[in-house]
Amino acid sequence: MPARQVPDIVIGRLPVYLRMLTHLMAENKLVVSSKELGQRLNISAAQIRKDLSYFGGFGKQGAGYNVASLHAELSRILKVEEIRSVVLIGVGDLGRALAHYGGFANEGFQVTTLLDNDPNKIGTQIGHLTVEDVRELEPIIRERGIQIAVITTPAHAAQGIADACIRAGVRAILNYAPITLQVPEHVRVQYTDPVMHLQRMTYYL
Repeated sequence: MPARQVPDIVIGRLPVYLRMLTHLMAENKLVVSSKELGQRLNISAAQIRKDLSYFGGFGKQGAGYNVASLHAELSRILKVEEIRSVVLIGVGDLGRALAHYGGFANEGFQVTTLLDNDPNKIGTQIGHLTVEDVRELEPIIRERGIQIAVITTPAHAAQGIADACIRAGVRAILNYAPITLQVPEHVRVQYTDPVMHLQRMTYYL
């Protein structure tokens, strides 16, 4: 890893590059230039080259990038070379939809644990997983060594769930609850609030 600090906005673009490289591999494309990547992603070629320069030299000037090699390098940088287990807390409509979503495994993640506090849901099956009691959250996460959590609970419950996850060893949280979580510095939180995204778009209507 390079000594200089990598801006968070750069880290945020790496999955975009990785996804495009996955598409290019499906097209059997062997080499891609920063210009072509930029055209496909609506990002300048200079920005792409600058982003990648944080992590060393990839490709040669005038020759472009080897698609498979760059895909492998970005997978390593993002630490998704192997499947990582995810705990999903809250199996309402959104949680059930995410539990059924089949795209996680293709990108390095697999929901392996479902938790809820509703007695009518605990013990039921969603796909191949059984919904477990959220009161057992901490021992379950510790025993299974899970470091990533997805929270789809109501807002009033999300902070308490996040606190318990962190005590159990979770270091990354994807939060769908409409609330800003208070977490220690070593824990990363990503927010996905559809209402906020819609409000952002309506500004431009």
